[in-house]
Parts: sequence; C-alpha cells; structure tokens
Amino acid sequence: MQETHDAPLAPFTTFRLGGPAHRLVTATTDEEVVAAVREADAAGTPLLLIGGGSNLVIGDKGFEGTAVRIATAGFRLEGTHLELAAGENWSEAVARTVEAGLAGVECLAGIPGSAGATPIQNVGAYGQEVSSTISEVVAYDRRSGERVTLSGAECRFSYRSSRFKEDPDRYVVLRVRFALEDADGLSAPIAYAETARVLGVEAGQRVPVATARETVLKLRAGKGMVLDPEDHDTWSAGSFFTNPILSPEAHQDFLERVRTRLGADVAPPAFPAGDGRVKTSAAWLIDRAGFAKGYGDGPARISSKHTLALTNRGHATTEDLLALAREVRDGVHAAFGITLVNEPVTVGCAL
Repeated sequence: MQETHDAPLAPFTTFRLGGPAHRLVTATTDEEVVAAVREADAAGTPLLLIGGGSNLVIGDKGFEGTAVRIATAGFRLEGTHLELAAGENWSEAVARTVEAGLAGVECLAGIPGSAGATPIQNVGAYGQEVSSTISEVVAYDRRSGERVTLSGAECRFSYRSSRFKEDPDRYVVLRVRFALEDADGLSAPIAYAETARVLGVEAGQRVPVATARETVLKLRAGKGMVLDPEDHDTWSAGSFFTNPILSPEAHQDFLERVRTRLGADVAPPAFPAGDGRVKTSAAWLIDRAGFAKGYGDGPARISSKHTLALTNRGHATTEDLLALAREVRDGVHAAFGITLVNEPVTVGCAL
C-alpha cells in the first residue's frame, strides 16, 4: 500500500480535472482496500474511492480527506463464470471474455473505467447492461464492518442505478462475478437498433461475438467514447446526462412543448419504461434545445462527435466544465420543461 500527500487527482480521472487529495492511498489487494477504508472510518476522515475515474468530477480545490485508489488485479474465468477484482480494467476484461468466445458483455466494449464501478452505475450501452450478467458482488459493508456477498437480485439494479448508488457511503465493491453465455462463439441477441443496422441484421439475431465487439468499438470511437490521450473529444466522462424517464403527465407536457417549439410533425424519441412511464433521449433534447456538437468557445465544450459528452479541451478547470453543464441543463429545461440529471459523481463541487 502506497501513501502520498497533497497528491494530484486529475491524472486519475478521464476528465483530467480536479485538485489534490490531502492523502492518497493506492491499494493493490482487497485486504489493503479494506484496511484503508477502516482506518479512514475509524478516524472520521472523509473518504473518496477512485477506480478508473471515468465517472468522476472532482472540484478544483480537491479533496480534504483520504482518497483510496483501488488498483487491485484479478481475472478468473472458469467455464462461463467470471470473477473480476474491482480494479481490473473493464474494457480489457471484456476483450478477454470475447477471446474466450463468451457472450453477455461484448456490447459493453470500450467503456472506460474499472470493473468495480460497473455494478454501481449498472453500466449499460448498445442494448446491454451488466445487471443481466452479474451473479454476485463481493463488497465491504462499512456499516457492519464485514465483507458481504450480494446476489444480483440483492443489488437492486435499475436504470443507471443500484443499491450501491442509492447508499453510496455504505459499500465498497471488491469483486464482481458474472454468469456469461457459451453460444458457440455467437453474441447475445443484438438488442440495439443502431448496432443491428450497422451489422446488417435484424434485432434479436446473433452474430460472431468478436464481430459484435468490434462493431461497438467502432461506433463508440465515432462518438469520441473510446479513450485516446491525443483526442480531447475523449477527455470526458462519456454521457454526462442520463436519459430522462418521464411520468405520463410529464410526457404529455413534454409533447406539448415539442409541438409548440418544433412543430406538430416532430416526434421525439420515446421508449417504454414501465408503469406508463416513457424514456426519452438526453442527446436529442440537448441538440433540439440549441446545443449542437462542438458547442462552446471556452476550454470546456460539447464534444464535436456526440452532444452527450462534455469535454475538457486540454486546459479547462472543473468550474469551466460545470458552467457548461449548467448552461446545457438550464437550456433544456427552458425549452422542454425537463431537468437533466448528471451521470458522473461530483466531489467537492455541485451542478
């Protein structure tokens, strides 16, 4: 376990933003992670857990407490059962499952960050979510002081959420276990319309699992969603806002606002979300509210490849980023009556 003081945190985030931590501990085993967390809790010290930093916005003043960087390693594949240490690189782990010919996470290729973050956000993209394959999560329960193993059902997964996100100060994810599928080298059924179109298949069909992964990587790269140190369009947290889920009443109000602003012939994206609710597209809202790709003239701008990605052009501050996020959020609300919610976690700052 390594320890440093007044340590810059920006290098550990995909935004490359944020001030220093008073104390930074790098933990390379589960035991070190638990020990560092217990020490901070016993001392009453504020605690920040850092994995891949792909869903994290840290304030310019930094963090007055102990930051624990989870750098654990562990990839164990037995048949269709996969166990990953929380610090494992998620995108690399997906590649290894595809090399083994297993299906279930191939459309989550290229997502930055660590394996331990995937159950917290119920990470999803291109028609897949980790909730469909996670069998168990091993975590340290800060309330009881014990390690616990939670089944997939006990994780209470929902859209971009879980019990870990609902109670963020209780659990520290240590291991994630997945139940994958051996489909003779084929992918899971293709569920996302854009992926199916590019693959030239109907939704529900299967393709070679490697082909599915390669296609998703190309789609993500075209939207600036694959990390590239030389491309500032990828200095982001991916999608900055979640797709809104509207009640029946809110959806009707939204449709009236669309007709008034854009005309009766414009139909916004709509996807059933259960109980009469409707999910719509944050990217569509942002674009139709007047924030196009590349919007902004400062050091933080909307990606030139995707309206959902807010980016650091190389010399932004966290406050620059938040100012842009507020402008977009407020502009969408003024246009359509919907308040967008940020997906990244904010530390020492607020939207």
